[in-house]
Formats: sequence, C-alpha cells, structure tokens
Amino acid sequence: MADPFQQARESISRIPLPHINFTTAALTTLTAFLLWYTTTTIIQYRKLSHIPGPTLASLSLLWLLRTSSSTKAHLEFFDVTKKYGSIARIGPNVLLTDDPDLLRRMWAVRSDYKRSRWYKSLRLNPKRDSVVSTIDEELHNTLRAKLAAGYSGREVDGLEARLDRNILDLVGLIETKYMTANKPFDFGRKIQYLTLDILSDIGFSDRFGFLEADADLWEYLETLEKNFPTAMMLTVLPWVVELLGSPLLASLMPSDKDPIGIGRMIGVTNEMVAKRYVVGDEKKVVKRDMLGSFVNHGLTRDEAESETVLQVVAGSDTTAGAIRHTMLYILTNPRVMESMRREIDSHKLSWPVVTDAEARDMPYLQAVIREGLRMKPPITGVMLKDSPEQGDTWKGVYIPPGTKVGACVYGLLRREDIFGDDPEQFRPERWLEATPEKRLEMEGAVELIFSYGRFKCLGRNIAAIELNKTFVELIRRFDFAIVDPEKPWKSRNAGIFLINDFWMRAYPRAVQTT
Repeated sequence: MADPFQQARESISRIPLPHINFTTAALTTLTAFLLWYTTTTIIQYRKLSHIPGPTLASLSLLWLLRTSSSTKAHLEFFDVTKKYGSIARIGPNVLLTDDPDLLRRMWAVRSDYKRSRWYKSLRLNPKRDSVVSTIDEELHNTLRAKLAAGYSGREVDGLEARLDRNILDLVGLIETKYMTANKPFDFGRKIQYLTLDILSDIGFSDRFGFLEADADLWEYLETLEKNFPTAMMLTVLPWVVELLGSPLLASLMPSDKDPIGIGRMIGVTNEMVAKRYVVGDEKKVVKRDMLGSFVNHGLTRDEAESETVLQVVAGSDTTAGAIRHTMLYILTNPRVMESMRREIDSHKLSWPVVTDAEARDMPYLQAVIREGLRMKPPITGVMLKDSPEQGDTWKGVYIPPGTKVGACVYGLLRREDIFGDDPEQFRPERWLEATPEKRLEMEGAVELIFSYGRFKCLGRNIAAIELNKTFVELIRRFDFAIVDPEKPWKSRNAGIFLINDFWMRAYPRAVQTT
C-alpha cells in the first residue's frame, strides 16, 4: 500500500513556486518608501509653506530633533522668532510662537486647541499618566479638580510653618557647616535639597532629609540631570516613550524597585502613598497635607502614585531654578543687593522667618522676583498643542487643522514691545517705573511662564511663597561671595535649566534686623 504522506509530499513538490528576486523586491520596497516619503513631505511642506522658518525644519524633523537635544534649545527657538517672526515654522507640521495673545487663546479654558502627544514624553511613571502627561481632556480636567485644593495649600495644616522650618534648616546648614569653617559650598545643590525637603514636608508630612544628610540621596539629582536631555529629545518622538512603556520594554524604564535615581524616588513616593490606603483605594491614614487632600478629593491609589512623584520632580527643579538664577543676578548687581537690603531693613519683619504676607508687601522684592523669572523662566519647553479640527486664523495667518503649535516663552519675555528697549538687562526697576497699565501687561506676560487657563500650573501659589521667604532670609542673614566670578556655574538647558557647581562662600552680615 502506497504511503499517503509520501504521495502528498510528491504532489506538493510538483506545484510550481514563483521565483523571487530578492534584489528586485528590495528595490521595489525602497522605491515605494521613497515615493511615499516624498509625497507626504511635499504635502506637509505645502500645508505650512505660507509660514517662514528654517529650511530644514520645513522638510524634516531633523532640525527639531537636533535643537531639542541640544543644551541651548531656548536660545535657538528665540533666534527663530527674532528672524522669522512671532509665528514661525520649526517642523514639517510644527509652529512656534512668542505672541502672548495667541498663547492665551490656545490655553484658554474653552479653547479648541488640545494637548498634543508632546506631553506623553513627560510621563515620569512609565506605567501610567499624570495630570501633566495625559492628553485625554476629560481625564486632565478631572485630575485637576481633585488636585487643586492640595496644591493651593488651603488643606495643608501649618503650610507656612512647614516652609519656615526647612528654610531654617538651610540657614543652619550654611551657618554651622560652611560659614564658621569658611568652606565653599555648592549653592545650587543646597537649594535643590531645600525644595525637595519642602515638597516632601507639605506633601507627605515626612521630609526626605536631603538637608539633614547634606547629600544627593539615592543619586536622585545626578540621575535626573543625566536623563533630562534625552527626555527633551523624546518630546519630538513621543511614540518612543509610549513604546518604552509597553510590557516588553518596561525593564528599560525607571522602576520603583531601583536602588537609586528616579526609580528610587518613585519607590519612596509609592511607599508614602501606601501608608494612606489599606487595600486598593480604601483609605487608611488621613493627614492634613497635600497627599491627604488628594485622597480626600477622590484620587485613587494608582493616581496618587503618579501625582506625588510628579509633584516632587516638577515642583522641586522649577522652584530651585528660579531661586538659583535670581540669586546670581542679585549677587552680580551690587545696586540690586543694596536696594533689597534697604527694603528688608526698613520693614518690621517677623523673626526668625518672614511671613508670606509681609514679603508680598515689599515692592522691590516682588520686582526682583518677577525680573528673575523673566530673565530665566524655570520651564522653556515648547508645550505643543494641536490646532482645532476646523483650523484657526490668527492676525491674518492661517493655522491648518492638526498643526502643532508651541510656545517660545524665553522669546516672549524678551519682547521689546512689552518690556522696553533693554529686555536683555536684569533691571527690577522696570516694574516700579512702569505705568499701572504697562505693569499689568508685563505681569500678564511673565505669568505665562506658569501657563494659563485650564493648563495653569497648580503649584504656582506654593512656589511664590517659597521664593518670598527664601530670598529674604538668605539676604538679611548672609553676605555671599561667588568663588569663581568668571565661571560662576555650569549651566545647560533641557526644557529646564540644569545648574552644577554654583560654588559660594557665606559670611555673616555686618548688620542684621532681628
């Protein structure tokens, strides 16, 4: 009897198979790809051809990738707006603007502009989105509603007292460890320790202890600074971040099991959150701090884990950046330092720490703070939004549907029509000399640092209190000297300013007000 399997094999072997020329197939595939790429490039180019910008930027994402991954992206974006105008093209489908009115239109509560996938690159916890990284409008609004009371400070017991004790810890560290021994210290690092301890204090009622240790715990800051430039590059390729968040590549991202770095910070904040829940979303411990407010307003445990790590990372670096930059401007402008000290000495201020209300009533201090924020905004990322489905027309310029439009805040804060003919100069007096109308215009422009409308920074109020108190307490207690005035620090930009080696010495002030 014939073997049926053998017969089947012989039948199959007699079926004619097509002869495949792999060289021809490869050329066909390459030709198809080039045809597709050329066609889409021409379509995209023509879509925004009426808006000027760098030639390479209009044809490819390479210009935007190179710029975003550089350490001077804010300056390159500023140059684009100076050369090509208030609405310029920086990508095949990407625009940039320094027009404050257009930004308010885009960011308004009822605006038709939506968050783009750019925000996906800001996902700190690879497993889930936060209020910053989500592009779901409904989820974003829901999270903001749950977070607002905690970020305002209204539901944090002893908010100012918590800030005061951390500022006094910083003062004590400088006095006892460095001033008395005439030792230099990295002012930039100490300020970051301060902002991290403040945020953990008001956030969880349990300080991290950076100031007490006088060290970069878990190598957190070092790791963060190494990763920020990559994160900015990935804002141009947000699909890479989403891919890295998949289960197959999860091992490449920070994990709460990591012993150091951002992963360890995620682990620490997750541990803080776990103390507030028994199982799942059931409440366990209630405290009058930011996390307690989040829980009481309905944040689930998963949501709380995402929002607390965001609160620490976003809040500490931006506030520290504002303090460091403004302090450098103060120290390198003796006229400004003298004016600040005259104002401090002429006011009857609380001791050992000035109150927020007292600081807000000091016009020169407020002018210095605004001017410092204007000169070096804490955040310089472009924060891309998608234009409405029906498109938009602004001051005669048509913005097609689905176009990504970003903010050049650094350029906005150097507009001569808003800030006068000396916008590159640190001059707090501009705020005191201005007419009420002009001052309101300048204040409105500077406030755009913190976004606007439904995107406005939730932590704006607490950051303002930190700035008010910290400058007064440092300046009324110490004389500071920069160790190397020719090279005061190492600075690079990656959406925020990364500052290293800001070495100073501290000396007791000749006259103090107690």
